[in-house]
Amino acid sequence: MKIYPVILSGGAGTRLWPLSRAVLPKQLLPLVSDKTMLQETALRVADWPELMAPVVVCGNEHRFLVAEQMREIGVAPLGILLEPSGRNTAPAVAAAAYFLMRIDPQAVMLVLPADHVIEHRGAFAAAVARAAAMVEDGALATFGIVPTGPETGYGYIHRAGAVDGSDGCYQVDRFVEKPNRATAQEFLRDGGYYWNSGMFLFKAERYLAELTVFRPEIAAASEASVRLGYSDLDFCRLHEDSFNACPSDSIDYAVMERTAHAVVVPADIGWSDVGSWSALWDVQKHDAEGNSQRGDVYLDGVSNSLVRAESRIVAVVGVRDLIVVETPDAVLVVHKDHVQRVKQVVDHLKLNERTEHLHHTKVYRPWGHYEGIDAGDRFQVKRITVKPGEKLSLQMHHHRAEHWVVVSGTARVTCGESIKLLSENESTYIPIGMNHRLENPGKLPLHIIEVQSGSYLGEDDIVRFEDIYQRA
Repeated sequence: MKIYPVILSGGAGTRLWPLSRAVLPKQLLPLVSDKTMLQETALRVADWPELMAPVVVCGNEHRFLVAEQMREIGVAPLGILLEPSGRNTAPAVAAAAYFLMRIDPQAVMLVLPADHVIEHRGAFAAAVARAAAMVEDGALATFGIVPTGPETGYGYIHRAGAVDGSDGCYQVDRFVEKPNRATAQEFLRDGGYYWNSGMFLFKAERYLAELTVFRPEIAAASEASVRLGYSDLDFCRLHEDSFNACPSDSIDYAVMERTAHAVVVPADIGWSDVGSWSALWDVQKHDAEGNSQRGDVYLDGVSNSLVRAESRIVAVVGVRDLIVVETPDAVLVVHKDHVQRVKQVVDHLKLNERTEHLHHTKVYRPWGHYEGIDAGDRFQVKRITVKPGEKLSLQMHHHRAEHWVVVSGTARVTCGESIKLLSENESTYIPIGMNHRLENPGKLPLHIIEVQSGSYLGEDDIVRFEDIYQRA
């Protein structure tokens, strides 16, 4: 049996704002270790001999970050599928299944969200092995997490009878929505309920057959999105119109709650979906007072709190049970009992057409990144870093001029018909409407300061003529 990990790297992680943003969501952030959650997920299954290279499904706007993070850990995906829009898990997994069926008609899929924590890898591998025996006989397996408390933030799975001849696997009786606390306590006392992990193991062919029965419109649209898709650099772009026409639904609603072949595999694996700041506090190391801290932090008389500083010192005195998160453009202070209300902050930012929910002051691009450091009426200042050997697109702006000053490294600057090299402390001027390009021909990162001036300074005032990343 060949098992292919399918890593789902979608979602915005709004409950972990202000660290998680739409352009840089939680799965692409180093929340628990020095590696991102996507990297931790890929490495978790990278050395299993029975597992093949992974397939990663992500949004188009995250494609270069996903590819770069996979490269950093030495994992070469079998494919990176780009969703034109979010359609929940059932279409994403269906597209991955059709993609894999072209490679291996007998492919077995291990579906893994990219933003989960699993502390006990050995126990997880054992659970996958137990599930594989069921999948061989046509089952669709889901992993039920052995609950450690009356959690109200998770859905539950109620088991039915044991599967004959299985190693502790059960038929699924029903899926239960997130309960209130009293109901969750009853589930815990019952002993037959598990947290719904959102992880699955099944044959690609079997999943598609069940999906075709229960949600044929999802199956048809997903198949068309793969069949009509095309390669773009190292990515597989799903056909936009086909995928966008696909109804949005989860695997649970579309298939697992309807099929007669669902089994649940109990798993006591130290699992968390890190769905809130309090959940992140739960899985992190604590000091003697129960605090989790990261960055330049000063604590005095603080207990059972999470304090995270990204860009400056954060001092917290005489409090308990708080979440304090600082980023260059936003600060969050919330009691641990109210972390689910963080999503309302994001909704407020959207309603008021602000940008703090979309991106950080540092914005990543395939060639490097830029960071806003000052702005005012008709001007803004950015710090730009270009990776060795990379180049920005050949472009122009209708409404702004730009001044570039090289801080370190070497810049090759195209401005109209002129091409010149600039070294440290040298500068150049790009007039409004002039075709231009910035490149780093050196072996060290290029750092420049860019001063923009003009009547409109938005990122959508870019006309691309040539781009090695095919964004033109």
